[in-house]
Amino acid sequence: MSATASITVRVPLAIRRRPGRKTVVTPAQDDVPAVTTRADPALVKALARAFRYQRLLDEERYASISEMAAAERIERGYLGTLVRLTLLAPEIVEAILDGKASSLFELPQLLGPLPLSWVEQRSVITRYRSA
Repeated sequence: MSATASITVRVPLAIRRRPGRKTVVTPAQDDVPAVTTRADPALVKALARAFRYQRLLDEERYASISEMAAAERIERGYLGTLVRLTLLAPEIVEAILDGKASSLFELPQLLGPLPLSWVEQRSVITRYRSA
């Protein structure tokens, strides 16, 4: 007759409440370096939405921004403003995702008028930094 063995696994973790969600935080291990990010969640979410909306337009799921805004139930002007974020210089997008941009600017500044030229965008961003 074989005895049934039970195994209990305990994982030390903590649940932290953040605005709008709960996050599971595991303890750092000695052999695995902790990856921390200071990326602004609002900036990252806006970028993700912008690229998603642009992809939907590129795949021709919607014929226009107006049609997409109606289907997604968001204001057409805001959707158009978000889609403009796909025109940001790659260095700016990378800085946002790396968490280096939150000290340079915030989402309202990005949603404002920005030049199309990547060189001019960089100069506008450096002006925000010095202001």
